[in-house]
Amino acid sequence: MNITAIIAFLIVFGLLVGFHEFGHFIVAKKSGVLVREFAIGMGPKILSWYKNQTAYTIRLLPVGGYVRMASEMEKDELEAGQRFRLVLNQAGEVESMDERVDQDGPGFFFQVDSADLVHDMTMTGYRQDEEYLQTLTVAQTAIKTDQEGITTRIAPASTWVESAPVWKRLLINFAGPAMNFILAILAAGILSFALPSVHFNEPIIGQVVKSEPAAQAGIQSGDKILAVNGQSVQSLTDFANEVTKKADQSLQLKISRSGKTLNKTVTPELIEVSGQKQIRIGVGVKSYRDPLSRIKFSLLNTGTWFTQVGNGIKDLFVGGFSINKLGGPVMLAKTTAQASHQGFVTVLALLGLLSVNLGLINLLPIPPLDGGKIFLDLIEGIFRRPAPAWLATTLTGAGTALLVVLMILVTIKDLGQ
Repeated sequence: MNITAIIAFLIVFGLLVGFHEFGHFIVAKKSGVLVREFAIGMGPKILSWYKNQTAYTIRLLPVGGYVRMASEMEKDELEAGQRFRLVLNQAGEVESMDERVDQDGPGFFFQVDSADLVHDMTMTGYRQDEEYLQTLTVAQTAIKTDQEGITTRIAPASTWVESAPVWKRLLINFAGPAMNFILAILAAGILSFALPSVHFNEPIIGQVVKSEPAAQAGIQSGDKILAVNGQSVQSLTDFANEVTKKADQSLQLKISRSGKTLNKTVTPELIEVSGQKQIRIGVGVKSYRDPLSRIKFSLLNTGTWFTQVGNGIKDLFVGGFSINKLGGPVMLAKTTAQASHQGFVTVLALLGLLSVNLGLINLLPIPPLDGGKIFLDLIEGIFRRPAPAWLATTLTGAGTALLVVLMILVTIKDLGQ
C-alpha cells in the first residue's frame, strides 16, 4: 500500500468515525451529559489533549472509536492510601488532582482516607507533613489526571448519562448514525459538483454521433424514447437492454420530441472493440451541469446508497448468513487503496457508501450497537422504568462477545484474501 492509499484510508476512516462519534458527543454535551473522552481509534493512545472538560485522544488501532460519557458504571472512586498532588481554587475547593506525584508540578501532596465524588463531593485524608485528617470540598468541575497523563473531569451523579431523561438518551444514541447519514449527503453533494456533468437514468438522448445509425435515422439530441419495438421504456437502462437484444436488427422507436410523438427505425451496428463485440447506435446520455440538477443527482445518489446497503443487510439475514458477506477494517483499507488509484471522485463515492453502511449497521437492535441502546431506551420509555439491570447486562455482554468474535473472524478472512 503506497503513501497515497494510506493517506486516503486514514482520511476515510477518520471521517467515518469522527462524524459518527461527533454526533454522540455534541448531543450529549447539549443534553447536560459530561463527555469524558472523545477517541478516534482503539488501543494505546498516541496523542491526547484536554479541552472544555473533555479528553481528546488519537489511538493506535484504526478499528473504531468511542465517546466515553460519565456513567454510574464508571464512578469516580478513590482508594484509601491513594496519593495525589492537589490544586485548590480561590474558594478553597479542589480543582485539580494529579496521580503523577513523582513529577514536579503545582499544588500539595494529599493521601486519601475516604472520598465521595458522586454526591457529597468531598475527600478526606492527610495533607503532606500533617498528622490529622482533613476534609476538602471538591469542585463540581474538578479534573483528575491519571498516570498516563490523560485528564478527565470529575463526574457527579447529575452529569451521568443515566441521569438524562430517556428522550435525551434516545437522541444521543441516534445522533451517531444520523451524522453518518449527513456525511453521506455531504459526500454525494461534493461528488455531484466535482463531476464535469451529471446524468440520470432517464431515456433521453444526449449526444448524437454524426453518420452513426441513430443520426441516419433522424434521432436528435433531447428526444425521449417512449418504446422500443412496442416495449415500453421507462429508463435509460430499459432502452439499453432493448438495444442489446437486437444486434443487426431494426429497432422501431417511438419517441417524444417537442410534444409530438414520432416513429423512427434504427438498425444497430455490431462492432469489435479490443476483441469484444459491442452493439452501437451512436447516441450518448443526456448530461446536466446546472446546480439544481447536481443537487437532484446527489439526493438520488444518496438514495441509491441506502438501497444498496439496505438490500445487503436484508440479504445478510434473509439470504443466509455468511462471513464472506462481511468486511472489517482490513477490507476497508484494501477497498480504499483500490479507490485511491482511481482518483478523488471514486474515494468520495466510497466514503458516502461506507458512511451509510456504518450508520445503518449501527442501528441494528444489537447491544452494544447504537440500535441496541435505542431498543433499551424504548423499553424504558414504554414501561416508564429502565429494563432490568440483569437483562441490559446480559444483552450487552452477549452482543459484545458476538461482535468481538465476528470482528476476529472477519479480519482473518480479509487478511486471507
